Amino acid sequence: MIPKPSPIEAQTAATLAAIRQFNEALNRRDVEAMMVLLTKDTVFENTYPAPDGTRYEGQASVRAFWTDFFAAAAQIELETEEIFAAGERGVMRWVYRWVSRDSQPGHVRGVDVYRVQNGRIAEKLSYVKG
Repeated sequence: MIPKPSPIEAQTAATLAAIRQFNEALNRRDVEAMMVLLTKDTVFENTYPAPDGTRYEGQASVRAFWTDFFAAAAQIELETEEIFAAGERGVMRWVYRWVSRDSQPGHVRGVDVYRVQNGRIAEKLSYVKG
């Protein structure tokens, strides 16, 4: 008989799944799919402006951020360098690459710290190098 996962193992698996699905939707620029993966009272802290970034609270505010964010770039790619979780907490190290509307490429490296509740992202705190 295969042992049933412990509650913490099940929560960890759900956390990793939510983070991966969110980032897949982000790379597709699929705001609707991203919103389904967020709690109603979700919190997102952006990396800009330094040093603390901007805090967005609730689905409407977060949706508006991502809609504007995607409109600013002709191409985007979020590459996961490393991802791990324990229970409802997850951490992802990433590289974000873009090409602006005027064809200028760029990239930034960073880390996101997540809190996931019932398979949905309740908190996404983003930090960048430099």
